[in-house]
Order: sequence, then C-alpha cells, then structure tokens
Amino acid sequence: MPKNKTTFICQECGYESLKWMGKCPSCGNWNSFVEELAKSNKNNVFLDKNNESKCIVNIKSGEHERYDTDIKELNRVLGGGLVKGSLTLISGAPGIGKSTLLLQTANNIAEKYGKVLYVSGEESEEQIKMRSDRLGIISSNLFVFSEINMDIILNQIEQLKPIFVIIDSIQTIFKPSITSAPGSVSQVRECANEIMRTGKIKGISFFIVAHVTKQGELAGPRVLEHMVDSVLSFEGQRTEEFRILRTIKNRFGTTSEIGVFEMEEEGLVEVNNPSNVFLEETSFKQEGSIVIGIMEGTRPILVEIQALVSETKAIMPRRTAVGIDSSRLNLILAVLEKKLKISFYNCDVYVNVVGGLNITGTFADLGLALALISSVKGRSINIDRMIAIGEIGLTGEIRPISYCDRIVNEAEKMGFENIVIPKRNREKIKRNNINVIGVSSLREVINKVF
Repeated sequence: MPKNKTTFICQECGYESLKWMGKCPSCGNWNSFVEELAKSNKNNVFLDKNNESKCIVNIKSGEHERYDTDIKELNRVLGGGLVKGSLTLISGAPGIGKSTLLLQTANNIAEKYGKVLYVSGEESEEQIKMRSDRLGIISSNLFVFSEINMDIILNQIEQLKPIFVIIDSIQTIFKPSITSAPGSVSQVRECANEIMRTGKIKGISFFIVAHVTKQGELAGPRVLEHMVDSVLSFEGQRTEEFRILRTIKNRFGTTSEIGVFEMEEEGLVEVNNPSNVFLEETSFKQEGSIVIGIMEGTRPILVEIQALVSETKAIMPRRTAVGIDSSRLNLILAVLEKKLKISFYNCDVYVNVVGGLNITGTFADLGLALALISSVKGRSINIDRMIAIGEIGLTGEIRPISYCDRIVNEAEKMGFENIVIPKRNREKIKRNNINVIGVSSLREVINKVF
C-alpha cells in the first residue's frame, strides 16, 4: 500500500514546504505550519469539449447585468450594484453587523429578482429566523440552509437554482475529500475554488463572509483575496452606532468608495449625507479642533480632527493616532519642529478623527498641522466656520491636492464660510458664496489663521 504523501502548509499565507519550519519564509510568522495530506491532481484533470476560445468582439459584456440591492450605500461600494456571477468577500470584526447587512440584502434581492439562498455554518435556521423577525424580513423567495459540508451545499444549490447565495462563513465550511480541519488553508482554498467555479458557470452571485484576526486583518490564506472579484471590509466599533463599509478590491468599480451605515434596532440604516453626521456635534473655534475635507472614492466628506498636546516628564513621549496613519503624524510633527521651531519632543501627542473614520492619503495634512499647533499653543483658530485641506511637503510647502473643487462644493453646501486650500488649487476655483484662501507655506497659514 503506497504511503500517503504529506506537506506542511503555513496557515497564514499558504506557503508550502516538504518539511516543518518554525518560521515561515514567506510571511515571517512563527509556528504557523500544519501538516496536511498532499493533494494529487491526477484525478482532477478533465477536458470540456464545449469550451473553446472566443473572439473578444463577439463576447457579450456583463456590465449591465447587475442586481439592485435597494441599499444605495452598498450599491455605491459595489460599483453600481451586485454583478451577476460575481464572487464577493466581506470581512469584519465579530458583532459588527455583517450578517445583518447580508440578510437585508438577501431579502431585497429575493423580493425583486428571484430565489436567494442564505447558507449559515455558524447559526441554526431558528437563530436566523429570530434576526429576520427583528429586521422585518418576509420574502418567500429567501431560503435558509444550515450546513457546513461543501458537497451538500452545492447539491442544494443545484436543486434550488438560486440567483444569489450567501456563505456565512467560509472558515466553517469543509470539503470531505480534504483531511484537514475546517478553516485551514487547504479547506478554504478548495471550498473557494468550488464556489467560484459554480458561480462563473451558472451565473450565480456569491457573498462569502470571512473572519478577521485580532489585528483586524483578513483571516486565512491571502490567495483567497486574489480569487474573488471584490473584497469589502466592514469597520466600526460595536459600542458605536456608525459602521463604515469600505472597498479593498473591486473588479467592477473603484476601490476607494465607502458606505456609511447607522446601527438601529430595526437593522442597518444607510446614511446618505456622512458629512452632516460626522459634524453633528462639532463646536467651532475650540483649541485643537478643526474640520477638514477628504475624498472617499467619488464622494467628498467633511470630518473633524481633534488634537491634544500635553507636556510630559516621560523619557519617551507618547504618540497616539486614531483614524490617522501614525507615520504621517510623525512626519507632520517633524516638519513643524524643523520649519516652525515648535517643540513636541517633551509632549504627549494624541490625535483623533471624530466618528471613527480612517483617513488615508494626504488630504488631512494641513488640518492636522493646524490642530496640533492650536493645541500646543492653547489658541483657537481666529477664522470662524473654516475648513482646511492640503498636503504638506518636507520643506514646509503646501502642495496641491486632487478633487479640490468637489471638496469646496461640499463645504459650501454644508454652510462653511471660509476654506484654506493650496495656492495652486486656488487659481482654478472661483466661488462667490465662500471665502477661498490660497496658501503656499506653513508659515503663511499660521499668519492668516492665528
């Protein structure tokens, strides 16, 4: 009897090795290798005589074949709706509202288009029914199936013939022919392959729920992200009411869109005007506080940044940033110390973006610098109802940003009277209802707003 061949697979990145290693040479994680049976591909090779190459001119585009989820924020993140035959991966912390959002989406699609199957490997049918009663879900085209065997799930899909399937979650599903435990690299990879093959051949749209690690990263092998068409991340705190749905990867739209939701008793309610929500409790002309404008995809959003600078006797002062990249904060502090001679080496610095939004890019540089200066000097900004946008260079210059005109329009719509922007952006913007101030250096900004 031939001996079964085994291989060692890293459970973090999927790296394979013929022998066990303490540290993965690919991702650098320790003690992540698990021994699994090596899979033979001899019996999996098949030929499909009906499959042949096609001229690209004769191929029908599927761009217009989208399902309207009736949730505008979700449609925005997906690029205009759920694409037929697409495979979408959604991740988020436990209790953040992933299942609630997907159940609402499943109900809306079932009401408008046809049969939808919700497969749960973590909850029973009765538990899902309890949540559906709370959300007011009554569609007769929505079917619930509690199962973790991949073969049985595929058989149920073959019998029911749904147009949309939700798998909650991929870490609980297993394929009997694979000897490793559910959630392992081999199981996740093979189950995802089966789901992808079924979706592409039968034109079924799939939503796959994935767990996250303690660091907030997607659990399981990175190959899973490459296999799917879209990757969505559901962010927020369980103790807060607002949730952010962010696109990480999207083959059918932009990768920088966000959707904003509010968690209420009847479920997730979409927020159509995030700027109004993030600025609801803002008090103007307070030291260490300023409103900035950013772009999330095609949407301009106004948010408040707060900074607190306090003197400390500690040898190593603290640098804490919530919603702002820590390396960006350190860069701004270094520029302020070098170019404006403002000392932060003996101070603890705390920065927070109000509302729980994570800011990427350089839109917040100027606003962050003004908030830090306002806090360390103990002085509020003199200009009333002002926002600031702009990138700060290492020499202290204010560099232009993209989509500046859209942010100015949003500020004008929200009732702001003054906006500080880079001088090169000022040359292209003409407004009568808002005072647009163009600046070219940090020192020039200080002279105008303090």
